[in-house]
Amino acid sequence: MENKVWFVTGASTGLGKAIVLELIAKKCKVVATSRNPLDIEHYLPGAQENDNLLVLPLDVTNSQHIKSVVEATKQKFGGIDVLVNNAGFAYFSPVENADDQQIENMFAVNFWGVKHMIDHVLPIMREQKSGTILNISSLGGLRAFAGFGYYHATKFALEGFSESLSQEVKPLGINISLVEPGDFNTDFASRSATENVNIIEAYQATAGENIKNLRELSGHQPGDPNKAAKVIYDLVNRGDVPLRILLGSDAYQRAMEKLTGMQKLFSTYHDITISTDY
Repeated sequence: MENKVWFVTGASTGLGKAIVLELIAKKCKVVATSRNPLDIEHYLPGAQENDNLLVLPLDVTNSQHIKSVVEATKQKFGGIDVLVNNAGFAYFSPVENADDQQIENMFAVNFWGVKHMIDHVLPIMREQKSGTILNISSLGGLRAFAGFGYYHATKFALEGFSESLSQEVKPLGINISLVEPGDFNTDFASRSATENVNIIEAYQATAGENIKNLRELSGHQPGDPNKAAKVIYDLVNRGDVPLRILLGSDAYQRAMEKLTGMQKLFSTYHDITISTDY
């Protein structure tokens, strides 16, 4: 794996930071990107002197900016073997009375940013006839909760997009994986999130309560991002990259609740479902 080139977006904090630190410890070649690369250099003093590390500014909402950063990566390392689409953030709000601009900003990063990254990296992997793309999704890409509808929408979109893409590129030697963390001890629910502060009374007991509880959980989440980074590295290192990988006991429990509920629902209405065939 020392010869593999990893490209990580959103590497300034949280899971992205943990992944970069794990890769450096394993002596991989790493391109660590962020809107503000000084945030990366702060936890990686002497980064510019490390020949296996390239720290670059990157706005994933800007396709031309992505193109130039990918070209810089090719010039230094010759290609990209693993793309980690980690950049993202959340906007917390009930569905009603949400701010359209906040929603558009979130989709621009969480979904379109991934799409634009893949637009520029996939041709490299096709030429290599190999590669792995890790799209950092969420338990929230499988199951939705009141108060986070538009965040879920970005992740549900990412899940469908990735599942289809996997079927298209698997025969080309390229693996796609959706990483689905539960609650991890990052700043996802604090500094990195924006919130609708004008929730109407009708939704205080549902969306409002869930948002409050998630904010209060921040800093006390059960998931360890350093352990998640090790799991991600090990899966890629072994070549054992599943289409979906849940991370965290809470993610497993809540995903299985969703799966059980769907199975029960589909079985209950089975006769009605099949009655619509010719």
